[in-house]
Amino acid sequence: MKRESGILLPIFSLPSRFGIGCFDKEAYAFVDFLEKAGQRYWQVLPFGPTGFGDSPYQPFSAFAGNPYFISLEGLIEEGLLTWDECNECDFGADQEKVDYGAQYNSRYKLLKIAFDRFCEKGLDDSQEFWAYKKKESYWLKDYAAFMSIKEKFEGISWLDWDPDYKKRLPSVMVKVFEELADSVDFIVFQQYEFDLQWRKLRKYANDKGIKIIGDIPFYVAMDSADTWAHPEAFEFDEELMPVSVAGCPPDAFSETGQLWGNPIYDWEARKADGYSWWTRRIERTYELCDVIRIDHFHGFDSYYEIPFEDETAENGVQKDGPGAEFFKVISKNLGKKLDIIAEDLGTITERTEKLLEDSGFPGMQVLEYAFDWSESSKYLTYNHEKNSVVYTGTHDNAPLRQWLEELNEHDRDFCRRFINSGQYDLGGLTWDIIREAYRSSANLCIIPLQDYLVKGREARMNEPGSFGTNWQWRLQPNFLSEELASSIYSLARLYGRLPKEDKEDIQKEEVTE
Repeated sequence: MKRESGILLPIFSLPSRFGIGCFDKEAYAFVDFLEKAGQRYWQVLPFGPTGFGDSPYQPFSAFAGNPYFISLEGLIEEGLLTWDECNECDFGADQEKVDYGAQYNSRYKLLKIAFDRFCEKGLDDSQEFWAYKKKESYWLKDYAAFMSIKEKFEGISWLDWDPDYKKRLPSVMVKVFEELADSVDFIVFQQYEFDLQWRKLRKYANDKGIKIIGDIPFYVAMDSADTWAHPEAFEFDEELMPVSVAGCPPDAFSETGQLWGNPIYDWEARKADGYSWWTRRIERTYELCDVIRIDHFHGFDSYYEIPFEDETAENGVQKDGPGAEFFKVISKNLGKKLDIIAEDLGTITERTEKLLEDSGFPGMQVLEYAFDWSESSKYLTYNHEKNSVVYTGTHDNAPLRQWLEELNEHDRDFCRRFINSGQYDLGGLTWDIIREAYRSSANLCIIPLQDYLVKGREARMNEPGSFGTNWQWRLQPNFLSEELASSIYSLARLYGRLPKEDKEDIQKEEVTE
């Protein structure tokens, strides 16, 4: 990995006139901004279709894309929608927050109109549509059936479906594809448009030398097409009920531990079949992204398993994960070297350190974890390895300004002393911490856009343990100024993180002068 930098910004946070960020002209404008700012990476959050709680880390599918990200302007250009139809819909009044309820009520109506027009133009004659459906059949057919049946049963979890549907009896599946054919094709159409638009945007970014860093959650959601279609990949009993679920043990922060509720992988069975489901999952993610960040990387070393019927995490047990062998098998299956960033935050043990070392993947360094009472944190920049990625914070952290406001006086003073900042203005101090991240010896530096904008609590992406206010922050179009791009470019130039061609241009200018 070269010495470079990038920006973390979820798709849903992009500006848009239709209430949520998507693959429209503002997304292309952001790519242009990245280029002007001397950046080489755009890190996003998981793409999956979200449900209750709106978390991209609990999607209905580990393979599908979020229909909310489909550009309505793109559908207008295709002749599948009109401006009047879009402008008549309510996408929420708050321009700085995503209103997911309004999105649900309006987006799908418009997508259905677009689908009907697509069919009128000749669904049977669309070679690209049918080629896509065939190519992605491994996951797409099951996902479309899952979402159609879910609608039939008014949104309840598949664990509570009628037994014949729950167990996917062959006769029932034939019935689904006959009786719910229109619904199934509508869902396939959504994924077709998602892929079509995203691939176009990604190519635009790649052509400008900008790579996309995607994100894979370690666990999948219990109520997902993945668990319904592939129960053999998880610990379920003969009645397709979970035997155990994920969480973490009791600690100083929680006397009863944390009960996450995600299904547990049957790792022995997965090893026996060459990790086929995981291979498909990672292959699909590489279809959409250039680099993959794997959330909760520690889970490949060990994980915490809790009996399904328990109401707390107190009686769980620690189990061994598949280890480094897993990545060797996946790499062999795909016939390529894996370009992965390991989210290795949290409890560090000798085993987890060895897993990271054996994998060869860069780990993560987060500056918000660096300044504490010990004054010797592993996240201080003099401890950073070149083969790592430095962040000011992640999607789970407070924006730097909020973090500084809430930091105790000792830690804030230590931070100032360590980075040699005389700033008492929080805006200036925020930028000095960003500068410290650029200074790091870590090869890659990723900064959340909120930190460049010196945003506070109002721009927090996610606060773990809270509900109803996460995954909502939206960027306003006027925030991406030429002045901001120039300031970021100057940092990248000063600390050796510019793209190679920019460095060569600068050298030529200096020789000419």
